[in-house]
Amino acid sequence: MKKTPLKHVGERFNWYKSAFAGGNIFVKLSPILMGAANIRYGQLVKGIGYLCMEIMFILFVVTNGASNLINLITLGSKQQEMVLNEKTGIFEVIQGDNSMLMLFGGVVTAVVIVFFIIVWLSSIKSGINTYYLHKNNKPVPGFLDDVKSLFDINIQRFLLFLPMVGLIIFTVLPLIYMITMAFTNYDVNHQPPGNLFNWVGLKNFKLLLMSKDALAKTFWPVLGWTIIWAVFATFTNYIGGMLLAILINKKEIKFKKVWRTIFVLTISIPSFIGLLVVRTMLNKSGIINNELINFGFITEPLPFLTSAIWARATVIIVNMWLGIPFTMLITTGILINIPADLYESAKIDGASPFKAFIKITFPYIFFITTPYLISNFISNVNNFNPIFFLTAGGPQSMEYFKGAGKTDLLVTWLYKLTSESKNYSYASAIGIVIFIISAILSLIVYRKSGAYNNEEGFQ
Repeated sequence: MKKTPLKHVGERFNWYKSAFAGGNIFVKLSPILMGAANIRYGQLVKGIGYLCMEIMFILFVVTNGASNLINLITLGSKQQEMVLNEKTGIFEVIQGDNSMLMLFGGVVTAVVIVFFIIVWLSSIKSGINTYYLHKNNKPVPGFLDDVKSLFDINIQRFLLFLPMVGLIIFTVLPLIYMITMAFTNYDVNHQPPGNLFNWVGLKNFKLLLMSKDALAKTFWPVLGWTIIWAVFATFTNYIGGMLLAILINKKEIKFKKVWRTIFVLTISIPSFIGLLVVRTMLNKSGIINNELINFGFITEPLPFLTSAIWARATVIIVNMWLGIPFTMLITTGILINIPADLYESAKIDGASPFKAFIKITFPYIFFITTPYLISNFISNVNNFNPIFFLTAGGPQSMEYFKGAGKTDLLVTWLYKLTSESKNYSYASAIGIVIFIISAILSLIVYRKSGAYNNEEGFQ
């Protein structure tokens, strides 16, 4: 039976509690004076290192940390203003607070505090372990022993240290910063330092999800189209790529490598270049409309990109050109590894090619590609390129909020809110909603799939 996170925390708490009860004065002093037990029992370098970290943290809190946390609560109170200099007769700019910098400083401080708590718990655990090693007359590892262990039994810590630091600095910090922005009123009317922004709690989410104004009336249709787009874009590419791979893999087909190379060429071309070319071809004066008129199939240009229904169908079809080759490559590798004797047995039993596909090929492919299918669905929810470079979210709608169009996904609308309308708080709230929807759908589907529940059962 797997341990729940709460049970794991409870066991860890009980371990610390029992360890302190049986420890001496140096163990009990370790939470206050980090590294005390390590220094007492011969681990001078480690103990002094812990102590230095504690001193540095205290200095940080005294010099910057405390003020950063206070500023995080207030987000500033003094606005930038123009004041007349009576001596020169010129208005001068008096700098005020900057809510954006205060928010960032507070987030950094909060992350530093969490990091220090982890180090603090590590120092306590290290001190306890050192004490019990000494008490039981076992050798206490020195500094060189700890260094050697980083290249042996603890090599994972050595290899993961720099990636974890990079992840925290370049991913976790910006992510937390953007999440906190969703709970402020940071928009075009609140641009620091001239105009400060402040905390508004869940107001942005209420406006986005439950209000009757233009924001909510735009969010729900855009969300609905985003789901429709993700479903069609995922399954058209998945089924199309699978059927194409099966067709090319048939024994009767010659020059298999040539055919695969032709389809893979679409992958080698940057998608945005291909999409821009396709957009010019689909314009009212583009080559496709011109040729259809010249051959007499139509009398006036088709609204590929100017009608909502046409534009939505167009982006789905064009996306097939981009996505099918990827699925074809993945499926090809799976088809090659399906045991041939399965098909031979099915043929002897009188199964038709279609029934062999339903009973053998498709279950085998689906079992293996379920994680890919889920990740592809999530990537299509956030698939920026096909929409932005083909239709730019258009055709535009006067009913929608801040420039959203009939083909806009949540992610392209989010881009417009930040780059064009400067509504950063709404954009952050939409980003959080996208994450919640993607995470919930991914977890539910994956946990219900055979790839999760029966990893070893499909043979």
